[in-house]
Amino acid sequence: MSKNALITGANKGIGYETARRLGELGHRVWLGARDTDRGEAAARNLRDLGHDVRHLSLAVDDDESVTAAVDRVGLEDGRLDVLINNAAVPGQFVDPAEQDLDDIRRVYEVNVFAPIRIIQAFLPLLRAAPAANIVNVSSELGSLGALSDPTSEFYGVNALGYNSSKSALNAVTVAFAKALSESGIRVNSADPGYTATDFNGGEGYRTVEEASEIIVSLASAEGAGSPNGSFANDKGKLPW
Repeated sequence: MSKNALITGANKGIGYETARRLGELGHRVWLGARDTDRGEAAARNLRDLGHDVRHLSLAVDDDESVTAAVDRVGLEDGRLDVLINNAAVPGQFVDPAEQDLDDIRRVYEVNVFAPIRIIQAFLPLLRAAPAANIVNVSSELGSLGALSDPTSEFYGVNALGYNSSKSALNAVTVAFAKALSESGIRVNSADPGYTATDFNGGEGYRTVEEASEIIVSLASAEGAGSPNGSFANDKGKLPW
């Protein structure tokens, strides 16, 4: 069997483009999507392009949904070579003093706790692969170095919930990278950049093709010297 990959939140945007790119590389892709109709439609579109893509019903914040997804991938493939935690929510981009605490909790549930849940649940299948890659889709808005640097283009974006959730996700990356290194599993954070998608109302200046570059690179890395525990975009390493 060729390598396989699971991408969460992949029915549109960066996740969809990443699925297309990995399909081009010959991966069997499990296209994770909460909405069945949208997920099936996206998978069908990619199959029409000649890629081996299957919709996987997956609500990343629901234990039963995640367990069912693990069971299906295990039954049909028996292993998982690539896991890409792409699903995320923005929450409110307001003054930190005004952001609703319940909104911040929701952001953390999807952007932080869900990737932990997904990684832990799929670990047996990741361990069954020869050398699996986990990619957590982060953001330079999670870089404390960038956010505290007045010369950074992101310095003025002071979104408490979203920014801190991506900082936390980077910490999750470091923790799992250290914990799983002896298993041959690499864990990295990827910053796709400010990309024009529904996530930001199409306001980004990067294309999904550009955004997926670093994700695909980390997802397909193999051999000695491959990154582990890193945070990077397509231009290189980023400050934590």
